[in-house]
Amino acid sequence: MVRWLLLVAVLGFGLMSTSSVRAQCVDEALKQQLVGRRAYRGVVPRLFKKALRHELSPMGGWYAGDLSDGAPMYGGAYTFHFSEELGLEASYFRTKRSFEFLDSIAQSNPSLVDFVREEEAPVNLFMGHLVWSLAYGKVRWMGGGISRFDFYVSLGAGATDTPGSVGVTGSGGFGLKFFLTQWLALRLDVRDMVHAQRAPLGEDKVVNDIAALGGLSLFIPFSS
Repeated sequence: MVRWLLLVAVLGFGLMSTSSVRAQCVDEALKQQLVGRRAYRGVVPRLFKKALRHELSPMGGWYAGDLSDGAPMYGGAYTFHFSEELGLEASYFRTKRSFEFLDSIAQSNPSLVDFVREEEAPVNLFMGHLVWSLAYGKVRWMGGGISRFDFYVSLGAGATDTPGSVGVTGSGGFGLKFFLTQWLALRLDVRDMVHAQRAPLGEDKVVNDIAALGGLSLFIPFSS
C-alpha cells in the first residue's frame, strides 16, 4: 500500500513539473512574439556625463528684430552644469540693428542720415540663463553611427546695450545638443528676447526679437 502511495505521489509531481515547464515555454514563446526576439530593456544610464563639468560654446547665427531688419549675430556662452539636468549659463552676443526703409528716406532727405547711422550701431547682449535638460535620447545619422542628444529649455534675463541706453531683457528658448565625442557637441539654440526698444518714429515699444544660433560645445574636463 505504501509503495502505491509513493508511486502516485511521484507521478503527480512529474505531471505538475511537466505542466510548469510547458507553461514556462508558452510564456517564453509569447514574450518572443511580443517583443520581436528582443530582450527586455530597463533604464539605460547616460553615456555622456555633464554633471560638474564646464562647457564653452562659440556660436553664431541670425538675429531677427521685431522692428528692425535681420542681421548676423555672433558670440559665445559659458555653462557650468550642477547636475545632469541643471546648468547655469552666461553669454555675450553682438549684432546690429538696421532699417532699410530709412535708407531710402535718407536719400531724399539728407537730414535723416545721422539718425540712420545711429540706428545701425552695434548691439551688445549680456545674458544669463538657467538651462534645464528635459529629455535625452539617441539618433542614427543616415544609417551610420548612433549619437546621443539632449533637449533642453532655458530661461533668464540680462541687458541689451545699444548706443545711448542699456535696457533690461528677458529671455527664453529651447535647444538641442548632439554629443559627437565625450568632450565635443553640436549645439542648436532658439531664443526669444523681450525688451523695450525705441521705434524709428521715437516711441518706446516692447519687442520680441528672435535669435537662431548654432555652434560647438567644448566640455571640460575632457572625460567624465
